[in-house]
Amino acid sequence: MDKGKNIFKRLFIIISLLVPAIVAVLIFLPKGDPNHVSPWIFSLPMYNAVINSLTAILLILGVCFVKRKKVENHKLCMISAFILGCIFLLGYVIYHSNAPATKFGGEGLVRYVYFFLLISHILLAFIVVPLVLSAIYFGVTLNIERHKKIVKYTFPVWLYVSITGVVVYLMISPYYVH
Repeated sequence: MDKGKNIFKRLFIIISLLVPAIVAVLIFLPKGDPNHVSPWIFSLPMYNAVINSLTAILLILGVCFVKRKKVENHKLCMISAFILGCIFLLGYVIYHSNAPATKFGGEGLVRYVYFFLLISHILLAFIVVPLVLSAIYFGVTLNIERHKKIVKYTFPVWLYVSITGVVVYLMISPYYVH
């Protein structure tokens, strides 16, 4: 059993390091001409915002279910939220590896609010990956005490990342190049 646990720990560490590395590379990777990008690529940010919205709803439902001791419903919500997170990441990678960077055009106070939300969203998105993987691991292995301890941090961070992802999208969407 220890060998299996070590394999999962190593896998989670690799994923936790790989995801931020991929995102960092995408930020600095030169982009091609937006006129030569498939048009469907430009719809991905909207779909990602929908995915983030659904994830936030599932997270809240999952907490409500577990508080009512409906563990199977809780598991279904959390697994669904995790799957949506994976789909989000795929869409994010596809979009940012093809589309040019979008500059936020707002001015004044809204600009500071936008950048605060964006930066906090990005930093916590890096942190949420190992938290979610750990929470899933402890849940799947039925280490409920450790699961409860980690989700005290995982839930609010994951919910914040999901909600701010939608808010950031809504704030920058008028400036997207199509």
